[in-house]
Amino acid sequence: MSNFINLVIAGLATGAIYAIIAIGFALLWQASQTINFAQGEFVMLPAFFALIAMNMGLPFWMAIIITLVLSAIILGAVFKRLLVDPMLKHGVLPLAMATMALALFIKESVKDLYSAEAYPFPSMLPSTTVNILGTNVSLQHIGIIVVALGALAALTFLLDKTSLGRQMQATAQNPTVARILGIPVERMIMLTFVINAVLVALASLLVTPIYLAKFSSGETLGLAAFIAAIIGGFNQLRGAIVGGFLLGVIDNLAAGYISAQYRGAVPLFILIAVILFRPHGLAGRREERTV
Repeated sequence: MSNFINLVIAGLATGAIYAIIAIGFALLWQASQTINFAQGEFVMLPAFFALIAMNMGLPFWMAIIITLVLSAIILGAVFKRLLVDPMLKHGVLPLAMATMALALFIKESVKDLYSAEAYPFPSMLPSTTVNILGTNVSLQHIGIIVVALGALAALTFLLDKTSLGRQMQATAQNPTVARILGIPVERMIMLTFVINAVLVALASLLVTPIYLAKFSSGETLGLAAFIAAIIGGFNQLRGAIVGGFLLGVIDNLAAGYISAQYRGAVPLFILIAVILFRPHGLAGRREERTV
């Protein structure tokens, strides 16, 4: 029982990270039909922003602020202006290929300019344990779950309860009608990219203390989050949350009770099963297109 509780909580912590990253996939898709295959590298890069800031002598809290600001600018605004806007006019496939190339560029640049080694990263959360139901559980895992849920709740509040959020939703649902209603569509789309950048930076700050800062760390996270978004439903934010937590828990339980050697195959098995029996995702909605 003790082992089961630890596995579930660790799985929820991993799933929380997947959910944050997966929501970014869903946000960009809904706002501009963009699939960012560099999303994993976007999670890896902010950790190195913070490391560089700390190497310059800045305290950790200041490095976090700088990381969030740089991420919003570079991974949000600059990414949209310099890559998405020019490529999207040629279609979704060229843009997808461009983001794949960007992922390779970021990974190799970090490897060459910084290092190929893995670096320890300070945690925003305490690394002690707390007793839950007679089991010593990592406080860091609980903290990740709480922080992630807080971020998801804040995003949900923004989208559902504020005028700005309703404008963003209107833009995602029908940009043409949104323009007629006077909504600044381009500004709303830009805001979506900035929000995604802040989310991946937060995911980076939460997960890097566990997995270390390494140029290749984004590959696994990006793929898992992409699968989580598909499992939950790519056209629903709540689907990304469901898919992230579900994938994290099942993945952890499979590694603990079946075999860690086949851990990488578990997300693919879940993905295949969902595509076969519910192609639009567990929480997604069916979309119809006229031809």
